[in-house]
Amino acid sequence: MKKIILSVLLLTVSAFSFSQSIDSTVVEVPEKKIPMFKGVKYGVRGGYNISNLDFKEHPEVPNKHRNSIYFGAFAEIALSNKVAISPELQFSAEGANEETLHLDYIQMPILLNFRITEKISAGLGPQVSLKVHKYEDGVKNFAYSGVGGVTYKINYALFADVRYTYGISNIFDDKLSMEARNTNIQIGIGYKF
Repeated sequence: MKKIILSVLLLTVSAFSFSQSIDSTVVEVPEKKIPMFKGVKYGVRGGYNISNLDFKEHPEVPNKHRNSIYFGAFAEIALSNKVAISPELQFSAEGANEETLHLDYIQMPILLNFRITEKISAGLGPQVSLKVHKYEDGVKNFAYSGVGGVTYKINYALFADVRYTYGISNIFDDKLSMEARNTNIQIGIGYKF
């Protein structure tokens, strides 16, 4: 009987000490910090412009569209798996086909992009443009526009996109009696590094 009581007592003590040793080996997992940005990618894009001027009244000069090019670089800052901000810097040859209405710009669009599917995303945002190579020609040096577009992801790095830009501000100086806004369609491709 003494052996049974002693055995039960030893089992109880060993079980208690075993449970203490399990509790003392609990590993604390450090709190995972959620980053503000999910990642930044950089890339280049370029392609074909189809631009024109949207006059308020019938223009005095021919107003045929101008076909030209654009090219630039961008950063894509992912805020989540579905939303990203893309600031860009690009050269874009716009305006109308008449040489006096050729307007070449250095532009900075900032787009808010939304991923719709794995391959398709849409974006929209403001754009500011600085006119280059012509001065005192009756056209303002700065132009402001709204931009909207759709991007199709071809593979992990290559994509195609289409954008439409419409001017918010009058491009002509206030002293002139004309009023027109830039309109532009961009069709191109890009590469994310």
